[in-house]
Amino acid sequence: MGEFEGDGEEKLIIAAEYLVKELRSGKSLTRNAKKVLESLLTELSRVVITSEGRDEIEQRVNLVCEKIMTREVDETMIWDLGSDAGEEFLGAVNELRGLIDRLEGTEEEVSLRKAHDVLQTVMARLEDEFKHLLVENRLPFEVEHGSFRSERGVGEGSLTSFGAASTEDLILGRSSRRESGEVVVDLVRPEVISDLKSIAETMVGAGYERECIQVCTMVRKEALDEFLYDHEVEKLSIEDVLKMDWATLNTNIRKWVRVMRNIVQIYLVSEKSLNGQIFGEVNEFGLTCFVDTVKAAVMRLLNFGEAVSLGPRQPEKLLRILEMYELVSELLPEIDALFSDHLGLSVRSEYREVMRRLGDCSRATFLEFKSAIASDVSSHPFPGGAVHPLTNYVMNYLMALTDFSQTLDSLLMEHEDVEDLTIPPSPPDVINPLEEEPNYENSSSPEKFLAMKRHFYSITSVLEANLQVKSKLYRDVSLRHIFLLNNIHYMTRKVMNSELRHIFGDRWNRKHTWKFQQEATEYERSTWLPVLSFLKEDGSGSGSGSGSGSGSRNLRPKERFQGFNSAFEEVYKAQTGWLISDERLREDVRTKASMWVIQAYWTFYSRHKNSVSERYIKYSTDDLEKLLLDLFAGSPKSLSNSYRR
Repeated sequence: MGEFEGDGEEKLIIAAEYLVKELRSGKSLTRNAKKVLESLLTELSRVVITSEGRDEIEQRVNLVCEKIMTREVDETMIWDLGSDAGEEFLGAVNELRGLIDRLEGTEEEVSLRKAHDVLQTVMARLEDEFKHLLVENRLPFEVEHGSFRSERGVGEGSLTSFGAASTEDLILGRSSRRESGEVVVDLVRPEVISDLKSIAETMVGAGYERECIQVCTMVRKEALDEFLYDHEVEKLSIEDVLKMDWATLNTNIRKWVRVMRNIVQIYLVSEKSLNGQIFGEVNEFGLTCFVDTVKAAVMRLLNFGEAVSLGPRQPEKLLRILEMYELVSELLPEIDALFSDHLGLSVRSEYREVMRRLGDCSRATFLEFKSAIASDVSSHPFPGGAVHPLTNYVMNYLMALTDFSQTLDSLLMEHEDVEDLTIPPSPPDVINPLEEEPNYENSSSPEKFLAMKRHFYSITSVLEANLQVKSKLYRDVSLRHIFLLNNIHYMTRKVMNSELRHIFGDRWNRKHTWKFQQEATEYERSTWLPVLSFLKEDGSGSGSGSGSGSGSRNLRPKERFQGFNSAFEEVYKAQTGWLISDERLREDVRTKASMWVIQAYWTFYSRHKNSVSERYIKYSTDDLEKLLLDLFAGSPKSLSNSYRR
């Protein structure tokens, strides 16, 4: 009969010896062979238990259950006694699990039921131990308050630009660098991680992964909520946000920007790392716990971003909204990495939707800003012809927007082909931006910021048109020119002395320098030609300005001195109250006025000083030169008729 000839146990022994010999030979096994061996192993386990090991296993079950239940009735937390005590307890639990596996499929129903009851009881205990370890060993997530970029005023502090410092500078201790470059902070004391992992492995192995994940999620959610509470991030509905005044909303956006950066770049990374250490880096249980823990908080932050995007398109909000959009765009790759699994799909989708809404809101608010400039109406002239608050606001606003050049240009370009951007036509003397000669610093592309350039040109054109309308409110023609001189010079200086010069380019600057110089020339003509007409020997060039030089053709020298004195004093009284706030511009205008007046007066004075009584000659050239220094100081002055040096 061959190798397996024999009867009963003899056959069994021969077959077993053959099997052992084959297995020791190291030959690879087919799938069918492995399946047969698995069946054989199960049958052997049943035979051993039923024939010889039944009493021994039953005794072992009783012993292990007694050991476990003795610890169960003790209310002292096991891991408070040390990791060794905890490992000993888990050893007993895992042995019980092994015994249950051996009893499955046998007729030992009593022992099996007892073992299952004890296992269920001990799992509840492990839940408590797991929670206790997480709670008692939690470390606070602390960030330095105020560790963000200094704010920059817009329009003397009416608007600000705000941003966070690098996350490396924000964490107080406990941070460590990973190879990926992420900053990871210990949210739980490192020395208990191995204990938490052992408990999790035991509970998952026993089929209690849901309970383990639930308790971990509950504790970690409380920690995250506490972090948000400490950083004054309130639970706000969309209606709550829409009802906020700007000051309150501004404060909340600043908090949001700081917390959003810290949450994504540090907290979520650290939370995911913690869950990975407890449940395994690639284990779906760890990913489930992570998503369940942070999803509500992330959605809460995203809901605020959505609410902001739904609010009125007010210009003062634009910088903050751009900052939110820029931050959300910057953090998108990190969100995708954190929520890469199918479990995080809803977070990724909502995040992209909020980013889109903030982008649309930024673009629409920018276009509203342009409309607001055009609709700014004044019923009274601005005192002294000084720089108008609108000019100040617009130019400082544009300066602040250069911090977001890349972002804003991208948003504008994104929709330029599909929507009418309603750019009003430029006045005839304003340069077409498409003809602007390139002037890009450190740029390899001549198309850099082209959409932004178009809009900025359009905005300054609208501003200039508005200023022209406002200048008509002044009755005095000379003051109109001073007003336009002040405002166009202010615009030009802001462009030349800021990042705006890279947007507008040299040609715009040259054009507007010429424009404010023309206003200065027109001021000189309208102011001083009428005054100096009294000093012309032929009486010509009397002009038609604010002076009274008309009809001076037939005046005698003494009458000309009298006419000049009166006209000069009228100019002095009015124009000392006018204001040119830029010191260099003020000195330039005074100097040119002095050149006009002193030269003409000295020529006339030299010719007639001996033929006209001194009582008609009130001023020397030195007197006039000193008096001209009082002009444009913003403090009206008058001259006494008895004035004489």
